Amino acid sequence: MVTELHYTGDLLEALENAAAAVVFAGPDAAGTGGSGASALPGALPDAIRRLGEAGLFKGEAGGVQTIPTLGTMQAGFVVLAGIGDGSPDSLRQAGAAAAKALKQIKAEQACALVGSEIFAGGGDGADASDAVRRKAQALAEGFLLGAATREPQRREKPAETKLRVTFAPDGQPDAKAEEAFRSGMDRGRMFGEAVAYARRLTNLPGNLLTPEMLALEAEALAREFELDIEVIDEWTATEMEMGGLLGVGQGSANPPRMIVLHYEGDPDSKEKLGLIGKGITFDTGGISLKRADGMDEMISDMAGAAAVLGAMRVIGEAKPKINVVAVIPAAENMPSGQALKPGDVLKTMSGRMVEVVNTDAEGRLVLADGLTTAIRRGATRLIDVATLTGAVMVALGDVATGAVTNDEAFLAELVEASRATGERIWQLPSWPEYRKLLESDAADLKNSGGRHAGTITGGLFIGEFAEGLPWIHLDIGGTAWLFKERGWEPKGATGVMTRTLAEYALRLAERRTKA
Repeated sequence: MVTELHYTGDLLEALENAAAAVVFAGPDAAGTGGSGASALPGALPDAIRRLGEAGLFKGEAGGVQTIPTLGTMQAGFVVLAGIGDGSPDSLRQAGAAAAKALKQIKAEQACALVGSEIFAGGGDGADASDAVRRKAQALAEGFLLGAATREPQRREKPAETKLRVTFAPDGQPDAKAEEAFRSGMDRGRMFGEAVAYARRLTNLPGNLLTPEMLALEAEALAREFELDIEVIDEWTATEMEMGGLLGVGQGSANPPRMIVLHYEGDPDSKEKLGLIGKGITFDTGGISLKRADGMDEMISDMAGAAAVLGAMRVIGEAKPKINVVAVIPAAENMPSGQALKPGDVLKTMSGRMVEVVNTDAEGRLVLADGLTTAIRRGATRLIDVATLTGAVMVALGDVATGAVTNDEAFLAELVEASRATGERIWQLPSWPEYRKLLESDAADLKNSGGRHAGTITGGLFIGEFAEGLPWIHLDIGGTAWLFKERGWEPKGATGVMTRTLAEYALRLAERRTKA
């Protein structure tokens, strides 16, 4: 579904052109009927209050009720969406629930009535405007994230559906509040579209997204947002001694690619953020073959790459005053007569020698060369994103992304950004005892420390290639793919960390501009 977001100060005109009206309400819906309800004609405000009084609508974040208007107004339905405590997370849930309800009734145009719970930002001046902006961003993200679902590959292509949502004020907000709302809505639109893009890439089947095809997607993104791009093929990778990338990819008929995107928003600065995304377009485990059950889900093993590309989409559109290099090591991990074997020793781009004890621990091998590539192109701080381990699901389930770092202040900044996006990050320890599990008798280190503390040792392996620079590893092995929809996240690819990476980059640029 293509979702368009707009804002108008004319509520009556927006309602006249809408097929459905969206009213937001909190737990006090029984008393107030919800924000915007008073603008509705006839008995609708009273009907909404009665739903609250009867306990049929509790105003909880994500709760939704669809009410037919029975000819009392132009719009055929009113969608009542719960906003809970009115926090950005709750508003994001409300937007997603409303979008799903609008999709269910096949509404192509909707008017979302925005009331005091959004425009009353709290505080004065800049603080109030910032609060309105954050709430508007969350609400806009919710609508786009709730509408973005997996498009199946079918013989008969379904007709493209569109949803146009027009936000309109219930009341008379001041000019500053309206300006803040428009700004937040536009930022939310950028973020929502970037996540939809990341989800689309991650949901593509492996035969439709080989490493070369992923490079073509990156090239199209670079053209659209005027980014510089390098695509390093297997021949150039050989010359550059990218042994990790080439080793993983050598078992496949589809050769690997190292994809590098450049954004120079502050040419006078030597600081450069490096974003590195694991791009294993399909992972069989190689010679250390995975079980057949569930292997089809390994199309999601490039979700880290999708998150980085999604973040670069936001950066390319917002054009912050910051320098970014995005690196995507892309390969297919397949078993064959020429595939990497347990016991092989690889020379990585950094010169470090790695003993491969498990070919299913392949993501860290390509990321090793990815970090070195980012550093050689000027990165001064590094964030890698990867569906690295199943062990992270044992520790954190599908609720939080695991993090390993060598710089806790750096991670604290990223966690602050993740709180704004509602994407949870949980830090794991990186004590020296864990690093010892990677010691090898055959090389500088081995690519697996065994089952115990697998997420930590996997992250620490990658950290060996950070060359002492500030570095964060994000393991999205549990959060990149869901088996059941949850809030604004659908079944299948979630696009997780796209918004957090983008939020961090924009905040970093804002801090440096103020400094």
